[in-house]
Amino acid sequence: MAGYVGVLVSDPWLQNQFTQVELRTLKSHFLAMRREDGRLTVGHLSSKMSKLKHIGENITEQEITYFLLDSYENMEEDVDFELFLRVYLKLQAHATTTMGSGAKNSSAFLKSPTSRLLHTISESEKASYVAHINNYLAEDKFLKKYFPIDTSTNDLFELAKDGVLICKLINVAVPGTIDERAINTKRVLNPWERNENHTLALNSAKAIGCTVVNIGTQDFIEGRRHLVLGLISQIIKIQLLADLNLKKTPQLVELVDDSKDMEELMSLPPEKILLRWMNFQLKKAGYTKTVTNFSSDVKDGEAYTHLLNILAPEHNNPSALAVKDTFARAKLVLEHADKMGCKRYLTAKDIVEGSPNLNLAFVAHIFQHRNGLSTPEAKQKTFLATSPDDTQISREERAFRFWINSFGNSSYIDNVFEDVRNGWLLLETLEKVSPGIVNWKAATKPPIKMPFRKVENCNQVVKIGKQLRFSLVNIAGNDIVQGNKKLILAYLWQLMRFNMLQLVKNLRFHSHGKEITDADILEWANTKVRTSGCQSCMNSFKDKSLSDGIFFLELLSAVQPRVVNWSLVMKGENEDEKKMNATYIISIARKLGCSIFLLPEDITEVNQKMILTLTASIMYWFLKQPTEERPFGSSDSETGSQIEEIISNSTLDETSSESSTD
Repeated sequence: MAGYVGVLVSDPWLQNQFTQVELRTLKSHFLAMRREDGRLTVGHLSSKMSKLKHIGENITEQEITYFLLDSYENMEEDVDFELFLRVYLKLQAHATTTMGSGAKNSSAFLKSPTSRLLHTISESEKASYVAHINNYLAEDKFLKKYFPIDTSTNDLFELAKDGVLICKLINVAVPGTIDERAINTKRVLNPWERNENHTLALNSAKAIGCTVVNIGTQDFIEGRRHLVLGLISQIIKIQLLADLNLKKTPQLVELVDDSKDMEELMSLPPEKILLRWMNFQLKKAGYTKTVTNFSSDVKDGEAYTHLLNILAPEHNNPSALAVKDTFARAKLVLEHADKMGCKRYLTAKDIVEGSPNLNLAFVAHIFQHRNGLSTPEAKQKTFLATSPDDTQISREERAFRFWINSFGNSSYIDNVFEDVRNGWLLLETLEKVSPGIVNWKAATKPPIKMPFRKVENCNQVVKIGKQLRFSLVNIAGNDIVQGNKKLILAYLWQLMRFNMLQLVKNLRFHSHGKEITDADILEWANTKVRTSGCQSCMNSFKDKSLSDGIFFLELLSAVQPRVVNWSLVMKGENEDEKKMNATYIISIARKLGCSIFLLPEDITEVNQKMILTLTASIMYWFLKQPTEERPFGSSDSETGSQIEEIISNSTLDETSSESSTD
């Protein structure tokens, strides 16, 4: 695998103003602008930079022109990349001064934690997360020699530079996400091995629901504290909120009265369920206010005092509510929590200052330790018996949710069936998949009060789907508005499939304008395995022989021989061995750079849709690699002619992949 080469500029200060993701994006814009006219001058920048999203959204082309005239004497001066970056920064600062910072809710703990509005970090948050990591990873065989991490230093960011810590932390949050056999754990890693760990960590973080659109592998290497800490905060949040669902905590049925309320509860994001639980307990304690956030509503410590009194009355301090000074009350709250074994994640200062991230972590920890729910088992069984439990729907919803979130849209999806009903997020995703396809003048942005506007958005979603040749028989916009699960999943599967086929089609080896089909991908995979000297074959994407994982291990080995350690591969003769192989396949595919959202069960049970996405992702990764980095015998011309021959000889084989709405 090729070593990672970041975009470098000569001025260290300028380099540190951007992430590698931003530098790559801006470099691409810069080169495109320069190609248009053969050169790029300061005078050209007003018209060209006004088209950049983060500039043009806030200031007009005329304002940019006036700003450039005030700032630069020579409008004919040639612009190199560093000057381009300096102008970009100045225009951003000018836009901020003119429009206000426009910073969104700073308590957004999951939606945009890697945002670079400020290059600062909260030392209190860092200390809290370091304590969390020390608690959960101190006994790890590989990492324990580095523990405990000192909260007062930057040791956390140094330790994160080889990627092992982040991979291990992901497995603490969602056990089994990464097969640890795939992590490079030598004491001294070369650049390729380190890059593989970072790639594995980022792709695995996306697969458990983290937003990583603004962070790249180079950011770990450079130790960019705000980005690394932002990712760590998301992973820890996912761990802390893992029990806030009916499957893990069936006692949550105590929060609802009937099946309708149950459906509403199940559709809420975990932090909203945590607030619902907190207010449920506060009401029992006689607290009359409603807590709506983990910041201003808990700063005075009164809500915490009532909450802890109802959950652990044996440690009640009667003087806590009588105390006038909020800092003193916050200290009493933490003394109470300490007696319960829950004094983690925040200090009295964090309570008084209303730190949203740490207050949320504190309340989530209390819920994990003592939730105070005691629903009779009979009631739990009654509610759970009436609530739908379709494992397949749940797995597909999860895959599509994380896939959509990976695009970095304006809102984070917590529940596909609820969050796409106004059509806006589907339109945003369609625009990312096929730029320019959405008629934004005919779309309505949330919040949407008028129901017919939601239907209009969803009608456009369906119209675009038909334009992209999706099979949408008897699907109307109102079906999406109504949250029809089967039809929403059918639409999203076709959108994901279209996206992957387009990515493969648009690569330089190309189909020469012809459409890539499922059959082309099937034939490519079989050809790669066969030419590598292996005997396995995939008859279709629902071939039951795929359940042992051997074919995909041979395919991965064919595209990158050193990535599979065959001494770690099982024969796949029983369910346990099949699952171990499946977990290994997913981890090494992500380690290569495949962005995939399937689970081991999707391989062992041969889920046709997910098998197709896995194969296509491996094909896409392979075709992206520079010719010189490919395995011996995979030359550019040979691969190109192979793809061309496959496409010219194939037709859509319904036996290889049935109708996309299956």
